[in-house]
Amino acid sequence: MVATPEYGNWVSKRFIYTPGLVGLTFSAFALVLPALLIIAGLVFIVAAYFAYARYLFARDGRNMQDRVVELVLANLDWNGEGQALDIGCGSAALTIKLVKKYPKARVIGIDYWGERWEFSKEMCERNAEIEGVRDRVAFQKASASSLPFADGYFDAVISNLVFHEVSDAADKRDVIREALRVLKKGGKFTFQDLFLMKRVYGDIGDLIATVRGWGIRKVEFVRTRDSVFIPLALKLPFMVGAMSIITGKK
Repeated sequence: MVATPEYGNWVSKRFIYTPGLVGLTFSAFALVLPALLIIAGLVFIVAAYFAYARYLFARDGRNMQDRVVELVLANLDWNGEGQALDIGCGSAALTIKLVKKYPKARVIGIDYWGERWEFSKEMCERNAEIEGVRDRVAFQKASASSLPFADGYFDAVISNLVFHEVSDAADKRDVIREALRVLKKGGKFTFQDLFLMKRVYGDIGDLIATVRGWGIRKVEFVRTRDSVFIPLALKLPFMVGAMSIITGKK
């Protein structure tokens, strides 16, 4: 049997099973109080939505997860020569795409992994081995809030859906600044995250102005949900709707 990489699915099965079980519970109680069938129906709709979303993201479904990840590289204006960093590499999906796109590059993927996620360093290494790029990638455990690299160490820095998850950074803008710290002057970067979520990042215009204020010479903004391939069902705020890309040159 040919080994295949495992990159996981952004929609956890618990988002399907939990409302499904709640719906069954309300359905059972509805034998006594029929009005509860309305609540059961609503909860089943939630379960059905997440089941559909999981199918859309799955590699053996519509593969939207892979295409959203590829948006990071599509917006990275880099010649592919030198060293790159993938912050919060997870299962190494983006890391591996980067190293396969740029044969001359060497890439480091960092992540804190941990019990909250189904990903691990071992998974990253296994996926890189299966994809035939193990000799040009390295993985290590580190926090995005305090990267173990010197200033200006990398020629390119990328990240996908990570910064808002960094628990040891109260202000998530500090995580962006830390990512840019390890980028060389003139280096390229592309970050995709929930930058449109105001309670996390504030107004997007203010965020872009803040990044430019750090001396970053070029900063551009791209709204993820505007990509033509993303179906309407995924454009909701708690899915792709709050996602966007900040890209540019230091």
